[in-house]
Amino acid sequence: MSAFGRKSGPGGGKPGFGVARPMQQGSSPAREKDVRGGEQFPPVEPAALAPSADPLSAASPSQQRHAEAMSRLSDRSNSEHIAPEGPQGFEASVHKIKEQVLPRLLERVDPEAAATLSKDELAEEFRPIIMEVLAELKLTLNRREQFALEKVLVDELLGLGPLEELLNDPDITDIMVNGPLQTYIEKKGKLQIAPIQFRDEEHLFQIAQRIVNKVGRRVDQTTPLADARLPDGSRVNVIVPPLSLKGTAISIRKFSAKPITLDNLAQWGAMDQKMCTALKIAGACRFNIVISGGTGSGKTTMLNALSKMIDPGERVLTIEDAAELRLQQPHWLPLETRPANLEGQGAITIGDLVKNALRMRPDRIILGEIRGAECFDLLAAMNTGHDGSMCTLHSNSPRECLGRMENMILMGDIKIPKEAISKQIADSVDLIVQVKRLRDGSRRVTNVTEVIGMEGDVIVTQELFKFEYISEDENGKIIGEYRSMGLRPYTLEKARGFGFDQPFLEACL
Repeated sequence: MSAFGRKSGPGGGKPGFGVARPMQQGSSPAREKDVRGGEQFPPVEPAALAPSADPLSAASPSQQRHAEAMSRLSDRSNSEHIAPEGPQGFEASVHKIKEQVLPRLLERVDPEAAATLSKDELAEEFRPIIMEVLAELKLTLNRREQFALEKVLVDELLGLGPLEELLNDPDITDIMVNGPLQTYIEKKGKLQIAPIQFRDEEHLFQIAQRIVNKVGRRVDQTTPLADARLPDGSRVNVIVPPLSLKGTAISIRKFSAKPITLDNLAQWGAMDQKMCTALKIAGACRFNIVISGGTGSGKTTMLNALSKMIDPGERVLTIEDAAELRLQQPHWLPLETRPANLEGQGAITIGDLVKNALRMRPDRIILGEIRGAECFDLLAAMNTGHDGSMCTLHSNSPRECLGRMENMILMGDIKIPKEAISKQIADSVDLIVQVKRLRDGSRRVTNVTEVIGMEGDVIVTQELFKFEYISEDENGKIIGEYRSMGLRPYTLEKARGFGFDQPFLEACL
């Protein structure tokens, strides 16, 4: 007898692998055949061992995703980037004719008189002159080419040259000029090359100067950086050589001509209906809101949408480096900073404007973006009777947003301990709205987080809503779910003062 209770020896030893007997008494010939290993595991056919024509068809979903991901990596590593081509076809021919006509046209036109006319009036004045120049050059154009040439020439003299075509396209949200020969645009969240080019660096630099001069700023080698705006409110950033090595670079962030509301954002999938209701109540009940996110994630759009919920009887002041907010309120006064002059004097910062705004009897103070020590001035405004103030800042998450606010205050000359700064942030900020631009180009509200208070030296927060990634479809569009965390909001008492406590509670649960 062995230690395992089995008899030793040939009869009672441990059965060999693959010949275990069934746990039943008696045996049949067929069972004996199975026990001996004859047909219990039938031989594998050679065809079954042959490789499948489509290995992904038999693979599990996780294996398919892995194979597709590796295939994308391989394609990207082996791809060759081809330099963009200039205008082709009809556009190229009009561009070539414009280069011949423009110098002769300028000889016949008084620039000062032309500047006083509108585009339509200038086109009417230009038409006979253009016909004369074409006759001199012995060029014959059809009606379509004449209209295209007139538009190009008027844009060149009064507008922004090749950029006019892109600015008039409502589907384009961003324009990025990387020197005279390369321009990219963003459509539906994706970047693509634009079919335009500038004559040379001097042509592009003149257009950049035309943009910044309209708002009383300048750009040259002594001040190679400039923030400006277009008449429609689009934000412009210009950087010129020697800082930009490929030539003058212009970045234009376009904004929708039609005001965007929170309901629009919910219809477009940026948030769900419960989140939309909660944000409407937060805007109406004068919550102090910080909108956090990365570049191009939709912070300014969200701030404009939240402003729709401000009571029309409230006085609202906005403070920005380059005025780009378009609040949907009757009593709204925008303020804008001023850079220093050539002697380095006369600069007016955001902090100066915040201090002055407190003397202008505001109900709410809204900062376009905080980047430095002016964060302390905004917090001071929030907890000194200006409830409902809002701002935006760059951050990747609500927790990082609080850390950045602490760091920005410490960047200044304010000599107060970090614990006091954290307490002032916790007492001032009610809500952090985190927005993100996902990799498929969609912009979503990923977190709505409430700031509760302090616990020791740490700011305590609780998440009211969250966007959870699930998967993506065959077109690469991200599929996710907006979840309410089911927590009772800490700011419920503030909503009760405006009569919105019950809808706010139902939206968050």
